Amino acid sequence: MSTAILTGQPVPGSPLEGDLRSLGFDVRVASDGADAETLLAAVPGGQRVAVVDTRFVGHVHALRLALTDPRFAASAVPGAVTAKPEARQDLARALRARAGAHSGVATLDVLPDDIAAAMESADVDVHRPDLGTLVATVPSDPQTRNEARQAVAAVDDEAVRLRGAVKARDGFFTTYCISPYSRYLARWCARRNLTPNQVTTASLLTALIAAGCAATGTRGGFVAAGVLLLLSFVLDCTDGQLARYSLQYSTLGAWLDATFDRAKEYAYYAGLALGAAGGGDDVWALALGAMVLQTARHVVDFSFNEANSDSTAASANTSPTAALSDRLDSVGWTVWLRRMIVLPIGERWAMIAVLTAVTTPRVTLVVLLIGCALAACYTTAGRVLRSVTRKATRTDRAAGALADLADSGPLGQAFAAVRSGWPLPAPVIAFLGGAAVVAVAALTSFGSPWVVVGAVVHVALSGFALARPLKGPLDWLVPPFFRAAEYGTILALAAKADVNGALPAAFGLVAAVAYHHYDTVYRIKGGTGAPPLWLVRAIGGQEARTLVVALAAALLPATDFTVALTALAVAVALVVLVESIRFWVTAHKRGAPAVHDEGEPA
Repeated sequence: MSTAILTGQPVPGSPLEGDLRSLGFDVRVASDGADAETLLAAVPGGQRVAVVDTRFVGHVHALRLALTDPRFAASAVPGAVTAKPEARQDLARALRARAGAHSGVATLDVLPDDIAAAMESADVDVHRPDLGTLVATVPSDPQTRNEARQAVAAVDDEAVRLRGAVKARDGFFTTYCISPYSRYLARWCARRNLTPNQVTTASLLTALIAAGCAATGTRGGFVAAGVLLLLSFVLDCTDGQLARYSLQYSTLGAWLDATFDRAKEYAYYAGLALGAAGGGDDVWALALGAMVLQTARHVVDFSFNEANSDSTAASANTSPTAALSDRLDSVGWTVWLRRMIVLPIGERWAMIAVLTAVTTPRVTLVVLLIGCALAACYTTAGRVLRSVTRKATRTDRAAGALADLADSGPLGQAFAAVRSGWPLPAPVIAFLGGAAVVAVAALTSFGSPWVVVGAVVHVALSGFALARPLKGPLDWLVPPFFRAAEYGTILALAAKADVNGALPAAFGLVAAVAYHHYDTVYRIKGGTGAPPLWLVRAIGGQEARTLVVALAAALLPATDFTVALTALAVAVALVVLVESIRFWVTAHKRGAPAVHDEGEPA
C-alpha cells in the first residue's frame, strides 16, 4: 500500500480522493504544513508516499504516470509529487523547508510543486513524465477549474494509455500486424490482475510447445509449430505492453523478458533440427550456425551501444554516416525498409513461422542464415563507418563494460599482464587470434594437434588484445570477435567429429555459454554490474573454454569428445544458471531499480 497526503482546502465534488484510491493509495488529509510533516513521518519507511494538492484537476493516467512508475525514485506533475522509500528523506527535507518558509501556517498553495522544486534545487533527480495531451494542473479560481475540467473531458485518457503501451519504435511486422490488437490483450490481462511476468512465462511455454511440435517431423507438426510460434510472439509483445500499460516494471521482469526471448528462439532451432532428424535429414550444424550467428549479432549490438552510450560526443552528430542515417529517416518509406533489413525479432520470427509451415527445416534454417548474415553485414558495416568517422572520446566506464563483455578468464588475464606492446589495434589482435583457431579447426582433420596450437595462439592474442584500455574507435569489435572464435571453434570441431550426438552436444554447450554472455549483458544494461569474478574464473573465460574444447578434440576419440562436450555443457549450465537465478531473484527482493528492456535492436 502507498500513501497519498492531500494538502489544501477541500474542493467540493472533486474526484481526486477516489482517483488516488483507484491507484492503490491510502489517502490522508493534512490541515497545514506541520500536519503534513506529521502524517509523512507516520507513513512506514518502506512505503511510497505522495503529496497532492486538493485542487488538482487532471486525468487519472496523468496521476498514474507521476505517482506509480517504479522506475523512478521521485516523480512529479503539476499538483503532485511522489517519492519511493529511497527518496523519502529528500521529500521530507523539502517539505520541512517549504513549511519553514511559511512559518508553519496553512498557506498550502501549490505545496507539491514547491516540494518538487526544492528537491530539484537540492540536486535530487525528479522525473517529470511527458504527459502529451493529458491534463495535470492546479486551477487557481473557479473559471480556470471549469476550463481544466473541460480539457480533461476532451481527451480520452484510456486511448492515450493504450497508445502509450506500444513501443514508440518497433519493427514493421510488430507495428502493423501485432500491436493493433495485442494492446487490447494487454488491457484484458491488466483487468484480470495478470502480471507481465506471467504473460512472459506463457509466451515461453507456448514457444516450447511450438518447438515440440516442430520436433515431431510431420507436416501437421510443422504447421502447428509455425502458428504457435506466432502466438508466442504475440504474447511476447503483450508482456511489454502490459508492463507499460500498468507500469509494472521490474528488474526481474526485464531479465525474464530478455532471456526468455533467447531461450524460445534457440529451443525452436533445436526443435527444427530434431524434426529434420526424424525425416532423415541432419541439420544440427545449420541450427547451431543460426544460434552462433544470431548471438554474435546481438553482441555486436550490445558492444557498440555500450561503447558509445556515454561518450563525450554522444549528444553531437559528429559522424557523416549518422547524418546520412538521419536524412534517410526523414523519408517515410526508408524508415520501415531499414528496420526490416536488419531482420528484427518480429520479422525474423514471422519468416521462421511461415517457412516452417510450408517448407522443410533445412530450407527454414538456410534462409534464416542468409537473412541474418545479410542483416549482420549491413548493421556492422554501418557501425564501423560511424565509429571511424565520429569524433568521440570513450569513457573508463565504457571501456570497463567492453572488458566485462570480453569474458576473459585467468589465462587471458595472465597474457594481458605481459603487455606485449604489439602496435596493432586490439580488434585486429582479437581477430587474428580467433581466425587462427577457427581456421585450424575447420581446415584440419579431427584429432589434429594443430587445433591446440591454434587455441594457444588465440589464448595469447586474447590477452594481448586486452592489455590496453578498450577506448579505440573500433574496440567494441573485440567481444564479438571473441564470441565468434569460441562458438565457431566448437561448431567446427563438432562437425568434424562426424559422430551422432556431437553437434547436439555442441549446441547445448554454446547455448549454456551464450546464456552466460546474455546474462552479463543484461546485468550491465540494468546497472547492476558484471557477474562476479569467481563465476568467470569457475567457467574458465572464453579463451580457456576454447582451449579445453581443442584439447578434448585432439586427445579424445570422437565418441568420447561428444561425452566431454556434454559434460562441459552441463557443468557450465549448472554454474551460470544457479548463480544467475540467485542474483536476479535477490536483486528483485532487495528492490533493485526497476528497468524495462525496450527490445532488441536486431
